[in-house]
Amino acid sequence: MTAEPVAPRERVIDLPNLRLAARIWGDPALPPLLALHGWLDNAGSFDRLAPRLARQRHVIALDLPGHGRSAHLPAGAHYHFVDSVDAVLSAAEVLGLQRFDLLGHSLGGAIASLVAVAAPGRVGRLALIEALGPLADDGSRTLERFRSAYVARAGSADKRLRVFADLDAAIATRVAAGGLDAGAARPIVERGVRAVAGGWIWSSDPRLTLTSPVRLAEAQVRTLLTGLAAPTLLLLAVPETSYLPAAMIAARAAYVADLHIRHLAGGHHLQLDMPDAVAAAVLGHLA
Repeated sequence: MTAEPVAPRERVIDLPNLRLAARIWGDPALPPLLALHGWLDNAGSFDRLAPRLARQRHVIALDLPGHGRSAHLPAGAHYHFVDSVDAVLSAAEVLGLQRFDLLGHSLGGAIASLVAVAAPGRVGRLALIEALGPLADDGSRTLERFRSAYVARAGSADKRLRVFADLDAAIATRVAAGGLDAGAARPIVERGVRAVAGGWIWSSDPRLTLTSPVRLAEAQVRTLLTGLAAPTLLLLAVPETSYLPAAMIAARAAYVADLHIRHLAGGHHLQLDMPDAVAAAVLGHLA
């Protein structure tokens, strides 16, 4: 499968208390597909996949709150994935989407899972890449995580953002973080920086790197997944990602009524590593 030359468009989505940005591909007359990116990524992570999907879907890739070109939360606020569920549903309202399909990668897949649980009558089909529900707490580090999160919050105001002399330096840093080559990292980095005196800094909110004091328990996540009514496709990387062990995925999968799992050889960002294979799988599922 080759991508047709579908040029993306930019859209600002004004929510009651936050401004989101979106990158959009395809004919608005086609069925809508909301796409949600991973942690510290942005809508640019769909730059290779979305043009392939846009032949059959109107693809709307959101920059989640605090990411990419979307606004940061007000001073004193902190990020939690549950609040992103509200943001996605509010964005769908502003966009006039009464019913839509969902695509999510990593953190975006966790959020997409819970959007489908929260609004089962509005989500037609769900496609997940490297996620099935959010990261959970097994109880072994609950106290440690809670305390360390507040220590980190107290010291976060003193941190200064690194200034990159040029985009290539920012891309090299993203590549060094692992999981992406320079070509795959470029669209994420280009959308994820802003110009300042002396170069470029990350545009994402530094508070996104702070640990959440509280996670849902694994039992709670599994209970929520019983409410996942949308037919769901889950694409998993081979070899497996460390925080998505096969045993955990299998245990969660048992709670989902209509789930098809496929394994693809590639890294965590399958949509960038192998967009043709991912597009074929997603379009087959959505059809």
